[in-house]
Amino acid sequence: MPGWGRLLCRAGVRLLAGGPGGPGQAAATGNRGPWCFIVRHINSTTWWDEHLSEENTQFLKQLTAEEYRAQTASKLCPLKDEPWPLRSWEPGSRRVGLVAIKLGMIPLWTKNGERHAITLLQVKDCHVLKYTPKEEYNGKTATLTVGGKNSSPFYKPESALEVFREAGVPPKQKTTIFKVSDNAIIKPGTPLYAAHFRPGQFVDVTAKTIGKGFQGVMKRWGFKGQPASHGQTKTHRRPGAISNSNAGKVFRGTKMPGKMGNIYRTALGLKVWRINTKHNIIYVNGSVPGHKNCLVKVRDTNLPTYRDCNKNPPFPTFFADGEEELPEDLYDQEVFQFTDPSVTYV
Repeated sequence: MPGWGRLLCRAGVRLLAGGPGGPGQAAATGNRGPWCFIVRHINSTTWWDEHLSEENTQFLKQLTAEEYRAQTASKLCPLKDEPWPLRSWEPGSRRVGLVAIKLGMIPLWTKNGERHAITLLQVKDCHVLKYTPKEEYNGKTATLTVGGKNSSPFYKPESALEVFREAGVPPKQKTTIFKVSDNAIIKPGTPLYAAHFRPGQFVDVTAKTIGKGFQGVMKRWGFKGQPASHGQTKTHRRPGAISNSNAGKVFRGTKMPGKMGNIYRTALGLKVWRINTKHNIIYVNGSVPGHKNCLVKVRDTNLPTYRDCNKNPPFPTFFADGEEELPEDLYDQEVFQFTDPSVTYV
C-alpha cells in the first residue's frame, strides 16, 4: 500500500476511535467546530532530461542515434545470420505485410493514354519484431509483429522497449500484427523492403482516416438538407424527422450528427503500378486513408478476384543480400515510361 494510503487509514482509525482531534473528543468537550485533514500525494516521477545539462542531453541523443544506425546496419544481411528455414510459395500461403509512410499523390499514365491517381507509400526502417506461434495466439494462425519508422526511446516506458531489445532493432513508432501461414514465418530482426511487393500485384492498405471532429448530417452522411426558403427558420442544415409516430422510438443506427473520421479504414484491391527499390517507395492505385506522413499497413489483398494476380511473389519476403538483383525502378507492363518514344513509325 502506498505511503499516502497508509496515512489515510491511520487518520481514519484515529477519527473513529475518538483520538485527539477526532469527532469523539470534540463531542465530549462540547466543541462542534469544523475539523478536516489533508492528504498530499507527491509525484516522484521526473523527465529523463530534467536533471541533465544541455550538453549531456545532446550527447545522449547523438550516442543513441549512432547506436541505432549500427543496429540497423547489422540487420541488412539476415541470410548470413543463421536465418530460419525458407520455404517455397504454395496456393493459400499468407505472407507478412509492411508498415509504410504515406507521402502523397501524383498522376501516372498508361500506354493507352489513361491517367491514374497514384499514392506513394515509403517503407522506412521496417523490421520484423516478434514471432507468435499459433498455440500462443488463437490456436489457428501464427502471427508476426512488424514495426516501422524509428522513434526516440526517451519517452517510452521500459516495458515497451523489451520487444525491440529482443529483436535487436531500434524502437519503432508504429507496431502491428500480421497473420501468416506456417510456411511464411520470418526470423525477428529481418528488414522488410518495398520489393516485398511487385508491380501487377494487388494490396490492401489500412490506416486511420483524417479526423473531422463533430459534424452535421450534411457533411457526415451527405444529406440534402431543408429548403432555403418557404417558411424554413434555422432548419436549413438539420436532418429532419428521425422516426415516426408508429414506431415511437429512434431506431439504432439512425444517421445523425456526430464525430466524423479518426477511425481505421481499409482500401481494398489497390494495384501496384511501380516499385522504387532505391528509396523503397510503392506506387499504388487510387487514394489511401489518412493524412500525409501518416503510417499505414500494407498487405496482400484478400479479395478472391485478384487472387490469380498475386501468385509466386517474393517468398517469404525479399532479401537484399539474396541472389536476386533488382533495378532501381520496377514498372507494370501497362505503365507508359517517358523514356520510351511516344510516336513510332511502321
